[in-house]
Amino acid sequence: MLPSSTVENYLKAIYQGQAVLAHDERLVSMGHVAAALGVTPGTATTMVKALAESGLAEYEPYSGVRLTPSGEKLAGLVLRRHRLVELFLVNVMGMSWAEVHEEAEQLEHVVSERLIELIDQMLGHPTHDPHGDPIPTPEGALIPRHLDSLLTCPVNTPLRVTRIADQDPAFLRFIEQNALKPGQPVEVETRDAAADSVMLRRGNEGRLTIGARAASKLLVEVDTH
Repeated sequence: MLPSSTVENYLKAIYQGQAVLAHDERLVSMGHVAAALGVTPGTATTMVKALAESGLAEYEPYSGVRLTPSGEKLAGLVLRRHRLVELFLVNVMGMSWAEVHEEAEQLEHVVSERLIELIDQMLGHPTHDPHGDPIPTPEGALIPRHLDSLLTCPVNTPLRVTRIADQDPAFLRFIEQNALKPGQPVEVETRDAAADSVMLRRGNEGRLTIGARAASKLLVEVDTH
């Protein structure tokens, strides 16, 4: 029997929480899980205990939760469906990349694996969705990859925007309007800690100053081209 949409949402939230844990952390806090899903900590704890009983998670009371290998595989497959659907909606259906996240949230639970594989073939087996998020393999695996943000990357070095770590439609429209989508060449000229701002040069698009909060959500890599 396929997992319910609620189970899939919990698996995905824990999986994504694990991805941002510090090196010395092993468990995702229940507060993080509850906040990610918009539920009370008590509700999250009840569901996580059920996941643990099903062999999909390891739960430690008062400490947190971590997915088992089986749980990680299922979560990876949910993310794979989500991100391939997003790319299909943008590339084939012509939807704005700022609109597709919520649509994919619904479709990821109902689209068949057969249809997902056909979408994957049609799109040429892509590795990233429109926001630069990596697409898991058909086995649900994600290849770990470290990316700097505009707050931690080297200064005065050619970079390329690789990933946008925020799916909020208003933020994505801001990124689009300011020529900062994945693939855009950029270079950090200065960081002003007092003003919480970062000054960028954007290829042929000129200079732009953005706030530190926005800069933290733009992930980049050194441009080797």
